[in-house]
Amino acid sequence: MTVLGSVCERYNWVCHAYCLMSNHYHLLIETPDGNLSKGMRQLNGVYTQTFNQTNDRVGHVFQGRYKGILVEKQSYLLELARYIVLNPVRAHMVHAAGDWPWSSYRATSGISDAPKWLEVDWLLASFSGSKKNAIKSYRNFVMEGKGQPSPWAELRNQVYLGSSEFVTQMVALIDGDKDLSEIPSSQRRPKPRTLKQYFEQAQDRNHAIVTAYKSGGYTLKEIGSYFGLHYTTVSGIVKNYGVTTKIRWQYR
Repeated sequence: MTVLGSVCERYNWVCHAYCLMSNHYHLLIETPDGNLSKGMRQLNGVYTQTFNQTNDRVGHVFQGRYKGILVEKQSYLLELARYIVLNPVRAHMVHAAGDWPWSSYRATSGISDAPKWLEVDWLLASFSGSKKNAIKSYRNFVMEGKGQPSPWAELRNQVYLGSSEFVTQMVALIDGDKDLSEIPSSQRRPKPRTLKQYFEQAQDRNHAIVTAYKSGGYTLKEIGSYFGLHYTTVSGIVKNYGVTTKIRWQYR
Protein backbone atom coordinates (compact mmCIF):
# COMPACT_ATOMS: atom_id res chain seq x y z
CA MET A 1 0.00 0.00 0.00
CA THR A 2 3.02 2.26 -0.43
CA VAL A 3 1.50 3.90 -3.51
CA LEU A 4 -1.71 4.78 -1.66
CA GLY A 5 0.30 6.22 1.21
CA SER A 6 2.32 8.46 -1.07
CA VAL A 7 -0.84 9.74 -2.80
CA CYS A 8 -2.48 10.48 0.55
CA GLU A 9 0.54 12.50 1.62
CA ARG A 10 0.97 14.30 -1.68
CA TYR A 11 -2.69 15.28 -2.08
CA ASN A 12 -3.51 15.78 1.60
CA TRP A 13 -6.06 12.95 1.64
CA VAL A 14 -7.38 11.57 4.92
CA CYS A 15 -7.88 7.83 4.53
CA HIS A 16 -10.28 6.22 7.03
CA ALA A 17 -10.55 2.77 5.44
CA TYR A 18 -9.44 0.77 2.41
CA CYS A 19 -9.67 -2.70 0.94
CA LEU A 20 -7.79 -4.08 -2.04
CA MET A 21 -9.67 -6.84 -3.86
CA SER A 22 -8.65 -8.93 -6.86
CA ASN A 23 -9.83 -6.57 -9.61
CA HIS A 24 -10.94 -3.42 -7.79
CA TYR A 25 -10.45 -1.59 -4.52
CA HIS A 26 -12.45 0.52 -2.10
CA LEU A 27 -11.37 3.67 -0.31
CA LEU A 28 -13.05 5.84 2.27
CA ILE A 29 -11.24 9.15 2.14
CA GLU A 30 -11.70 12.84 2.87
CA THR A 31 -10.38 15.30 0.32
CA PRO A 32 -9.97 18.63 2.16
CA ASP A 33 -8.48 20.24 -0.95
CA GLY A 34 -11.14 18.98 -3.38
CA ASN A 35 -8.59 17.16 -5.52
CA LEU A 36 -10.08 13.68 -5.89
CA SER A 37 -9.66 13.50 -9.67
CA LYS A 38 -6.00 14.49 -9.60
CA GLY A 39 -5.20 12.06 -6.82
CA MET A 40 -7.07 9.24 -8.52
CA ARG A 41 -5.15 9.70 -11.76
CA GLN A 42 -1.92 9.55 -9.81
CA LEU A 43 -2.98 6.54 -7.76
CA ASN A 44 -4.24 4.43 -10.65
CA GLY A 45 -1.43 5.46 -12.96
CA VAL A 46 1.44 4.74 -10.60
CA TYR A 47 -0.11 1.53 -9.26
CA THR A 48 -0.74 0.17 -12.77
CA GLN A 49 2.80 0.98 -13.87
CA THR A 50 4.30 -0.65 -10.78
CA PHE A 51 2.09 -3.74 -11.04
CA ASN A 52 2.78 -4.23 -14.75
CA GLN A 53 6.52 -3.82 -14.35
CA THR A 54 6.60 -6.27 -11.45
CA ASN A 55 4.49 -8.86 -13.28
CA ASP A 56 5.84 -8.27 -16.81
CA ARG A 57 2.47 -7.34 -18.29
CA VAL A 58 0.69 -4.42 -19.99
CA GLY A 59 -2.78 -2.89 -19.96
CA HIS A 60 -5.36 -2.02 -17.32
CA VAL A 61 -5.28 -3.58 -13.87
CA PHE A 62 -8.62 -2.48 -12.41
CA GLN A 63 -12.16 -2.47 -13.79
CA GLY A 64 -13.30 0.75 -15.44
CA ARG A 65 -13.32 4.27 -14.04
CA TYR A 66 -13.71 5.02 -10.37
CA LYS A 67 -17.09 5.99 -8.96
CA GLY A 68 -17.14 8.70 -6.31
CA ILE A 69 -19.80 8.74 -3.61
CA LEU A 70 -20.23 11.80 -1.41
CA VAL A 71 -20.74 10.60 2.16
CA GLU A 72 -22.16 12.38 5.18
CA LYS A 73 -19.39 11.83 7.69
CA GLN A 74 -21.23 11.94 10.99
CA SER A 75 -24.05 9.58 9.98
CA TYR A 76 -22.58 7.09 7.54
CA LEU A 77 -18.80 6.93 7.90
CA LEU A 78 -18.79 4.15 10.50
CA GLU A 79 -21.20 1.97 8.57
CA LEU A 80 -19.30 2.47 5.35
CA ALA A 81 -15.94 1.75 6.97
CA ARG A 82 -17.35 -1.56 8.22
CA TYR A 83 -18.79 -2.40 4.82
CA ILE A 84 -15.43 -1.83 3.14
CA VAL A 85 -13.35 -4.13 5.34
CA LEU A 86 -16.01 -6.86 5.16
CA ASN A 87 -15.80 -7.08 1.36
CA PRO A 88 -13.49 -10.14 1.33
CA VAL A 89 -15.79 -11.87 3.84
CA ARG A 90 -18.90 -11.26 1.74
CA ALA A 91 -17.00 -12.52 -1.31
CA HIS A 92 -16.22 -15.75 0.63
CA MET A 93 -12.49 -15.16 0.21
CA VAL A 94 -11.83 -15.31 3.96
CA HIS A 95 -13.81 -16.20 7.07
CA ALA A 96 -13.10 -13.03 9.04
CA ALA A 97 -11.99 -9.47 8.22
CA GLY A 98 -8.75 -9.97 10.13
CA ASP A 99 -7.76 -12.79 7.79
CA TRP A 100 -7.44 -10.41 4.84
CA PRO A 101 -4.07 -8.61 4.91
CA TRP A 102 -4.94 -6.04 2.20
CA SER A 103 -7.40 -3.87 4.10
CA SER A 104 -7.35 -1.32 6.91
CA TYR A 105 -9.06 -3.67 9.38
CA ARG A 106 -5.90 -5.10 10.94
CA ALA A 107 -4.46 -1.64 11.60
CA THR A 108 -7.70 -0.19 12.95
CA SER A 109 -8.31 -3.21 15.18
CA GLY A 110 -4.81 -3.07 16.67
CA ILE A 111 -3.56 -6.30 15.12
CA SER A 112 -0.83 -4.44 13.24
CA ASP A 113 0.65 -0.94 13.32
CA ALA A 114 -1.25 1.72 11.40
CA PRO A 115 0.72 3.61 8.74
CA LYS A 116 0.86 7.35 9.35
CA TRP A 117 -1.39 8.08 6.36
CA LEU A 118 -4.25 5.92 7.72
CA GLU A 119 -6.58 7.79 10.12
CA VAL A 120 -7.81 5.27 12.69
CA ASP A 121 -8.43 7.54 15.67
CA TRP A 122 -11.63 9.10 14.30
CA LEU A 123 -13.28 5.71 13.89
CA LEU A 124 -12.07 4.40 17.23
CA ALA A 125 -13.08 7.57 19.09
CA SER A 126 -16.65 6.90 18.00
CA PHE A 127 -16.70 3.85 20.26
CA SER A 128 -14.83 4.91 23.40
CA GLY A 129 -12.40 7.40 24.87
CA SER A 130 -10.16 4.50 25.84
CA LYS A 131 -8.26 3.06 22.89
CA LYS A 132 -8.27 -0.43 24.37
CA ASN A 133 -12.04 -0.39 24.82
CA ALA A 134 -12.53 1.30 21.45
CA ILE A 135 -10.60 -1.43 19.64
CA LYS A 136 -12.65 -4.12 21.35
CA SER A 137 -15.89 -2.37 20.41
CA TYR A 138 -14.70 -1.83 16.82
CA ARG A 139 -13.92 -5.52 16.43
CA ASN A 140 -17.39 -6.44 17.68
CA PHE A 141 -18.94 -3.80 15.42
CA VAL A 142 -17.29 -5.27 12.34
CA MET A 143 -18.12 -8.84 13.33
CA GLU A 144 -21.78 -7.92 13.79
CA GLY A 145 -21.83 -6.35 10.34
CA LYS A 146 -21.73 -9.67 8.49
CA GLY A 147 -25.50 -9.97 8.52
CA GLN A 148 -26.31 -6.28 8.15
CA PRO A 149 -27.88 -4.87 4.95
CA SER A 150 -25.70 -3.02 2.48
CA PRO A 151 -25.54 0.78 2.95
CA TRP A 152 -26.08 1.15 -0.80
CA ALA A 153 -29.80 0.65 -0.24
CA GLU A 154 -29.71 4.22 1.08
CA LEU A 155 -27.73 5.68 -1.84
CA ARG A 156 -29.44 8.70 -3.38
CA ASN A 157 -28.96 9.94 -6.94
CA GLN A 158 -26.23 7.27 -7.18
CA VAL A 159 -23.92 9.94 -5.74
CA TYR A 160 -24.97 10.74 -2.16
CA LEU A 161 -25.01 8.68 1.01
CA GLY A 162 -26.54 10.71 3.80
CA SER A 163 -29.63 12.34 5.24
CA SER A 164 -32.18 14.24 3.16
CA GLU A 165 -30.84 17.51 4.56
CA PHE A 166 -27.30 16.56 3.54
CA VAL A 167 -28.38 15.66 0.00
CA THR A 168 -30.33 18.91 -0.36
CA GLN A 169 -27.30 20.89 0.78
CA MET A 170 -24.93 19.11 -1.61
CA VAL A 171 -27.30 19.45 -4.58
CA ALA A 172 -27.58 23.17 -3.87
CA LEU A 173 -23.79 23.49 -3.94
CA ILE A 174 -23.48 21.60 -7.20
CA ASP A 175 -26.29 23.61 -8.76
CA GLY A 176 -24.38 26.69 -7.68
CA ASP A 177 -20.66 27.14 -8.09
CA LYS A 178 -19.20 23.81 -6.97
CA ASP A 179 -16.45 22.39 -9.18
CA LEU A 180 -18.09 19.57 -11.11
CA SER A 181 -14.74 18.06 -12.10
CA GLU A 182 -14.85 16.09 -8.84
CA ILE A 183 -17.97 14.22 -10.02
CA PRO A 184 -17.57 11.88 -13.03
CA SER A 185 -19.75 13.04 -15.93
CA SER A 186 -21.56 9.70 -15.99
CA GLN A 187 -22.91 10.51 -12.53
CA ARG A 188 -24.44 13.88 -13.48
CA ARG A 189 -28.06 13.39 -14.48
CA PRO A 190 -31.18 15.50 -15.09
CA LYS A 191 -34.06 15.55 -12.62
CA PRO A 192 -35.79 12.13 -12.64
CA ARG A 193 -39.45 11.44 -13.34
CA THR A 194 -41.76 9.93 -10.72
CA LEU A 195 -41.75 6.18 -10.15
CA LYS A 196 -45.35 6.09 -11.35
CA GLN A 197 -44.30 7.68 -14.64
CA TYR A 198 -41.46 5.20 -15.10
CA PHE A 199 -43.88 2.33 -14.52
CA GLU A 200 -46.52 3.68 -16.89
CA GLN A 201 -44.01 4.31 -19.68
CA ALA A 202 -42.07 1.05 -19.42
CA GLN A 203 -42.94 -2.19 -21.21
CA ASP A 204 -42.97 -4.07 -17.90
CA ARG A 205 -42.14 -3.75 -14.19
CA ASN A 206 -38.50 -4.77 -14.49
CA HIS A 207 -37.78 -2.27 -17.23
CA ALA A 208 -39.42 0.41 -15.08
CA ILE A 209 -37.19 -0.57 -12.14
CA VAL A 210 -34.02 -0.46 -14.22
CA THR A 211 -34.91 2.86 -15.84
CA ALA A 212 -35.76 4.41 -12.48
CA TYR A 213 -32.49 3.25 -10.95
CA LYS A 214 -30.43 4.46 -13.91
CA SER A 215 -32.04 7.89 -13.55
CA GLY A 216 -30.12 8.25 -10.30
CA GLY A 217 -33.12 9.71 -8.54
CA TYR A 218 -34.09 6.81 -6.31
CA THR A 219 -32.46 4.44 -3.87
CA LEU A 220 -32.85 0.68 -4.14
CA LYS A 221 -34.98 0.81 -1.01
CA GLU A 222 -37.28 3.50 -2.40
CA ILE A 223 -37.79 1.60 -5.64
CA GLY A 224 -38.43 -1.62 -3.73
CA SER A 225 -40.97 0.08 -1.48
CA TYR A 226 -42.91 1.40 -4.47
CA PHE A 227 -43.04 -1.97 -6.23
CA GLY A 228 -43.48 -4.04 -3.07
CA LEU A 229 -40.05 -5.70 -3.31
CA HIS A 230 -37.05 -6.08 -1.00
CA TYR A 231 -34.15 -3.88 -2.04
CA THR A 232 -31.96 -6.95 -2.68
CA THR A 233 -34.52 -8.16 -5.22
CA VAL A 234 -34.40 -4.75 -6.90
CA SER A 235 -30.59 -4.93 -6.94
CA GLY A 236 -30.77 -8.35 -8.59
CA ILE A 237 -33.14 -7.10 -11.29
CA VAL A 238 -30.87 -4.16 -12.01
CA LYS A 239 -27.78 -6.36 -12.26
CA ASN A 240 -29.55 -8.77 -14.61
CA TYR A 241 -29.92 -5.88 -17.03
CA GLY A 242 -26.21 -5.18 -16.92
CA VAL A 243 -26.33 -2.14 -14.67
CA THR A 244 -23.75 -2.17 -11.91
CA THR A 245 -24.74 -1.22 -8.37
CA LYS A 246 -21.32 -1.92 -6.90
CA ILE A 247 -19.32 1.02 -5.66
CA ARG A 248 -15.60 1.14 -6.38
CA TRP A 249 -14.80 4.30 -4.44
CA GLN A 250 -16.16 6.19 -1.51
CA TYR A 251 -15.10 9.61 -0.42
CA ARG A 252 -16.14 12.68 1.44
